[in-house]
Amino acid sequence: MKSWKRTGVALVAALLLVAPMSEGAVRAEQGEMARVHATGDSIARDNQPSSSLNEKGTTTLEWTTTEARLIAETLIDGYGASGVQYAIRKDGEVVLSGGLGLDETGSKVPIASSVMFAIGSVSKMYVTAATMMLADAGKVDIDAKLTEYIPDFTMADERYKQITPRMLMNHSAGLYGSHYRNSMLFADNSTENRDTLLENLRGQRLKSEPGEYSVYANDGFQLLEILVERVSGMSYSEFLATYVSRPLGLTSTKTPLDRFDRSQIYPIRLPGIEGVLPVENANVLGTGGIYSTAEEVTLFSEVLTGQRPDLLSKASALAMQKPEYRNGVWVEGSSNVFGYGLGWDSVDLAPFDAYGIQAVTKGGDTTLYHSAYIALPEKNVSIALLTAGGSSMFNTAAASNMLLTYLKEVGEISSIQPLTAFDTPVKQQMPDHLKAYAGLYGRVDATLNIAIEDSEMKLPDMLGGFIPEQSYVYTGDQAFTGEDGRTMISFDEQSNGHTYVRVRSIIEFPGIGHASIDYYELQRLEDNKLDDSTKLAWKERNGKTYYTVNEKINSLFYLSLQVLSKTIQLDEAGSYANAALITDDNHAENIVEIPVMNGRDAFDLDFYEEEGVEYLQAGGWTYISERAIMPLYKGKTSIATIQTSGHARWFHIDEGVGGRTITVDYPESSGFVIYDASGMPLHVSTISGSHTAVLPENGLIVFGGEAGDVFKITLERKE
Repeated sequence: MKSWKRTGVALVAALLLVAPMSEGAVRAEQGEMARVHATGDSIARDNQPSSSLNEKGTTTLEWTTTEARLIAETLIDGYGASGVQYAIRKDGEVVLSGGLGLDETGSKVPIASSVMFAIGSVSKMYVTAATMMLADAGKVDIDAKLTEYIPDFTMADERYKQITPRMLMNHSAGLYGSHYRNSMLFADNSTENRDTLLENLRGQRLKSEPGEYSVYANDGFQLLEILVERVSGMSYSEFLATYVSRPLGLTSTKTPLDRFDRSQIYPIRLPGIEGVLPVENANVLGTGGIYSTAEEVTLFSEVLTGQRPDLLSKASALAMQKPEYRNGVWVEGSSNVFGYGLGWDSVDLAPFDAYGIQAVTKGGDTTLYHSAYIALPEKNVSIALLTAGGSSMFNTAAASNMLLTYLKEVGEISSIQPLTAFDTPVKQQMPDHLKAYAGLYGRVDATLNIAIEDSEMKLPDMLGGFIPEQSYVYTGDQAFTGEDGRTMISFDEQSNGHTYVRVRSIIEFPGIGHASIDYYELQRLEDNKLDDSTKLAWKERNGKTYYTVNEKINSLFYLSLQVLSKTIQLDEAGSYANAALITDDNHAENIVEIPVMNGRDAFDLDFYEEEGVEYLQAGGWTYISERAIMPLYKGKTSIATIQTSGHARWFHIDEGVGGRTITVDYPESSGFVIYDASGMPLHVSTISGSHTAVLPENGLIVFGGEAGDVFKITLERKE
């Protein structure tokens, strides 16, 4: 388990997560209702809900209203949210709407339905709809070659010519995944990320045959954004305003490039940082750049479910809901929260499939905001749940729970099925042939040696800790069951020639719901023979950390040093680096081809040297070796200058400097960030606006800005 490591970029959405609340944390005065709620069950489960007509003659959803309020409180008290907004719409009318947030004193207060949130990847449904609108108009054939619409789209892989708009919408184009650089910025709507995408892709390979399998890829929806602009002759923001917002009467659905009152966006505060953060701009509009409200997301749902044929044909809406994921390599045979359609994360979302109800869903995460949107096309019902802080995974579980409560209250379902009880697994004798599955496995950025002995194996935590580190025992049917009784591991030999570690689990989120997960965690890696010279070159890098130098200093990614650094980790044989196949002294190529999600955001590793300094290029970022980072000057005054490359300047905070107060004079376009020894940000000048801070022992400081910017540094002497 030497090189098992959580991938920073893949987990950027979890920056503000806290551990789920305990059952005892639920307010005791809410009595039996809170007790049932704290188990993750719906409060309507053991009670007969009662609805009544209000003075307007519409149904008052007493139990759903109570459940929604309890879930909102739970998301705030135990799941890292500082604001929650939700809405349920039925037959075009809002039947439930609410919101709860924290004010500057930490007190819970209502949130108005007009308050806007960033909706992250739910934005993908808008660019998918835009593409399908153009298809309805006869301007796009979603099965034609993408190059027909974007002629300057090229890649360093001839297979790119096979890519179609459909493959972008169902995540099967074979793209590496995502270019995150300079995408998430404080109070900055720079279009650099989108503007450089085609150039970045020009030098990149594909990781699989187009159409071979679906795995989440943000870049595909950036390409769709470009397609919409090229075909329509309009900016993407203008297209949305013209063909979505105006016809639907949406007044709070905007992109960072739109002009609107930013004070409408729900404010974010972080512990230890005074005041409200600057507005977050997700400058990847097609991928995740839209702001909206819960009510307006559910109104847009009318388009996606075929209720507004004047905007999107019923045929196109139905086409988007088809199980595209089944066209390629995929896990088969069980309930799941994953199952791609066109744009949709799932077109047969669990647990609704167990009730014979089709549910389609899309989740979304920016750095600070998170969202979940679920629609029941046959019922013409939808729900949106938006939060500041937390995770889209929490939101999806919570929204599912709210929606099930609603369905029971209005009589669409008779009862809510309880979770299956999980027993301690009983070990059985394992067939000898399963021993052959022991060996080296990998996913993007990590490798793992799996040992199988005495019908048992041990695996580290998965899904960012939602599945704990535990031992698994053989329990029959070619599967191993974890100590938790709810997680099963098996080995699948797929039609593409790869062997995968399959994970099936029920993840419970106390107080808000649960999620059924079925996916491939790991891919078996083949032996890679290297000469001694190449092995030595990489051995010298093993365990060394490299830091990003080409990310703008006002990027939200500076909130996590893990995102902006990469530590090289070799497998025990020294033939793979971060699960990339080492090919020579300075290059390693991604060979991970994992469907569903764990093959997303892949990258190659390319090292080069410039003026005696080693750099790493990976995923569009340039990193500098930790060996080239100098200590901050200990004298009273010094300067740091951004060189012509525009690269950020990193410095160690060594002994003798920690504890001293630093004051930095710098241009308005620049800034600096200070991290403690554990990598936690202690001072972010673009947030605080302060030029002064106290330096920690053994930390890091980074200065960023435009080429030629000069930072004048003053250190106060210790008393």
